[in-house]
Amino acid sequence: MSTPAAQPEQEPEQEPETRGVIQGTPEEPQDAERHWFEHVYAGDGSRQLTVRAVLTGMVLGGLMALSNLYVSLKTGWSLGVTITAAILAFGVWTVLCKVFRWIEPFGPLENNAMQSVASAAGYMTGGGTVAAIPALLMVSGYRFTPTTMMIWIGTLAFLGVFVAIPLKRQLINVEQLRFPSGVASAETVRSLHAHGREATQKARLLGISGALGAAIVALRDALKLFPEHVALFGKTAAAYTLQLETSMIMVGAGALMGVRAALSQLFGSILCYGVLAPWARAEGAIVGELKYKNIVAWSVWIGSAMMLTAGLLEFALSWRALKRAFVDLALLFKPKSAPGSGDPLARIEVPTTWFLAGFAVFGPLAVALQRVLFGIPIWMGALAVLLSLLIAIVAARSTGETDTTPTGAMGKLVQLIFGGLHPGNMTTNLMTAQACAGVAIHASDLLTDLKSGYLLGAKPRHQFFAQFFGVIAGTAVVVPAYMLLIPDASALGDDKFPAPGAQTWAAVARLLAGGIDSLHPTARWGLILGGLVGIALVLLTRAFPKQRRFIPSPIALGLAFTIPAWNAISMACGALAAYALEKRRPALAALLVIPVASGLIAGESLVGVFIGIWKALF
Repeated sequence: MSTPAAQPEQEPEQEPETRGVIQGTPEEPQDAERHWFEHVYAGDGSRQLTVRAVLTGMVLGGLMALSNLYVSLKTGWSLGVTITAAILAFGVWTVLCKVFRWIEPFGPLENNAMQSVASAAGYMTGGGTVAAIPALLMVSGYRFTPTTMMIWIGTLAFLGVFVAIPLKRQLINVEQLRFPSGVASAETVRSLHAHGREATQKARLLGISGALGAAIVALRDALKLFPEHVALFGKTAAAYTLQLETSMIMVGAGALMGVRAALSQLFGSILCYGVLAPWARAEGAIVGELKYKNIVAWSVWIGSAMMLTAGLLEFALSWRALKRAFVDLALLFKPKSAPGSGDPLARIEVPTTWFLAGFAVFGPLAVALQRVLFGIPIWMGALAVLLSLLIAIVAARSTGETDTTPTGAMGKLVQLIFGGLHPGNMTTNLMTAQACAGVAIHASDLLTDLKSGYLLGAKPRHQFFAQFFGVIAGTAVVVPAYMLLIPDASALGDDKFPAPGAQTWAAVARLLAGGIDSLHPTARWGLILGGLVGIALVLLTRAFPKQRRFIPSPIALGLAFTIPAWNAISMACGALAAYALEKRRPALAALLVIPVASGLIAGESLVGVFIGIWKALF
């Protein structure tokens, strides 16, 4: 999920079509690149990928990776990393520079390089780490060793980084795609380093809210001074998860996700747990003790169908992007100019030959790992790697145009493809899908970072190397934490870690393996109706774009059927509070919302992770 960006006060609001485009850029691609090199590029001597930028990014990115791991296992949402990391880094180095006068100020291009490291680390939870991998554990009991999991997710991440190389010049330099999160990151860096007072206020707010979030989880989970949930609506409603939670993570997440998605989830939760689940219980579809884990075993089919059909339909309706992707595919193997050829960017851009070398190494490695770890036939593993190229291109274009990386929908598409090629084998359809989604999300992440650097005049090669440091840091942090938090399948799907992403991937795998006849009749109807609702909401949004804000988001609505209702209630509270502040006091909202929400999430999730690891160890 992308976090909303705070617009800098000194810059006039631009139209969406021009925001993120270098002003005065010539129309001819060669002239546009020369214009950027002569008027925007900061120069080879500028301080960018320094040791302190790398180390700061690795530390902050590692912490954000822990936060994303915790939040994703609880909510299914991945939260933005770069803006939070930029504010934290600015605050830390501002304090250090005041204490130690001999330290040079932490510059904007250093902060940009730091963001690239932190972003790569923070998104090591993407591409299946909190979806396909726990789903595989749920359906088959397969558990990675720490070493094999590091090698597997690291290979996919590095492959995605190399795939992004030849796409950068086409999508960013030539076509000037917006990559809204990249623009937001660049504007945040500019704002931080141009307005010391505002930046200091944001850093202070983030620190205060982080301390508040940390205190809440410590008092609740470690000292047991108050409960996790409060049953304000009665015991029966509480059994259906319709109660309040004392966590502030979801309040912060709601403030960042926006009011449409949050209210869509709230509506879906009321419908699921207040109406449909009691009916299904009466029909005998929900068996055993009345609790979240048993309810979601039934409701997941409705939510998964809704998200699957909506995602695939959006994908199909974006056929122009798919058509352009086949054109872009040729760019992957088209050599770019070499140093000394007259191309001014040849010595600062990453050459295509690096992509060819990286793909030659990590492509066969990904195929071999699929065979050795999961028993996937070599030809299927090779097909998955080739598909990952096409899916990465589509995902990168979607990210550049809409700020949405549709790895979930495209992952399900791959599951359907390999479900047909290897019927009944849940491992094959899960892990080939993860291979494609992992490559796509890391390619899109690097391109988003490169967009930020493009606007700030950074050196692309530095950001490429920064991504490698981030992948290493994120892998080293996420894998041990995951192993400790999720010791076995019983830790998934309960109140602590609902793991909605894993629930959806596992549901699709089970359906492809067992067929629709294996479901309870009410679940079959739910599967059909959920799929139809997903299609209808997408078509309504396309037919009435001006009324989009009044039409429920099919992804958020479907997700409501896979998370406890108390999560949706808290997120709706956070979203409504942020929305009210933005309407009444927009300038104050620009200052408060992102730092306070990010701080609450980071503080509580990080301490929550450490408490969980402490309990697992001791």
